[in-house]
Amino acid sequence: MLGANDGIVSTAGLVVGVAGATSERSALLTAGLAGLLAGSLSMAAGEYVSVSTQRDSELAALAQERRELAEQPEAELEELTQMLTDRGLSGAVAREAAEQFTARDALRTHARVELGIDPDALTNPWHAAGASFLAFTVGALLPLLAMVLPPASARLTVTVLSVLATLALTGWWSARLGAAPPRRAVLRNVGGGAVAMGVTYAVGSLLGATGV
Repeated sequence: MLGANDGIVSTAGLVVGVAGATSERSALLTAGLAGLLAGSLSMAAGEYVSVSTQRDSELAALAQERRELAEQPEAELEELTQMLTDRGLSGAVAREAAEQFTARDALRTHARVELGIDPDALTNPWHAAGASFLAFTVGALLPLLAMVLPPASARLTVTVLSVLATLALTGWWSARLGAAPPRRAVLRNVGGGAVAMGVTYAVGSLLGATGV
């Protein structure tokens, strides 16, 4: 949802800004496509780097835990017992549970209880990059198509209205997914998009009027 919002707002700001300077469909299409590709690739690359760093950290933590289990198993057993005790188990029950977990799969148990990592579900940078690329592209297509498909006299109106309506919808939907009040999310989304388009249109109009 966040990637789609980024695609909507950034591309809408770009094409509306260009529309303030020129009404040429080819210029609008070129700017919109360039913004779409640059944004989607940037999002994908950024997400890949970020998630790769997170995955490297998870793998390093698992490797360290594996070494500690091999070098000092008793200390690790005591540590697990204490963590289970801290979670509300009695000392005897925590000790028995720790011994059973350790006998079954010590590394997986410590990863989940101590590190908060599921070894079977490590983050995948390629999946994250692909999802970001797709989300941004889908979001960016709306303002791009809204700007280049209608006749010149209606382009700006259609784009602004469709973008604001879509931002209201994504704000409401994201709030629903997070069980948050939708009104604030909708106003935040719509307000941010309106400001972005207003500023870029003003700049584009100024540059167009001065012939820059």
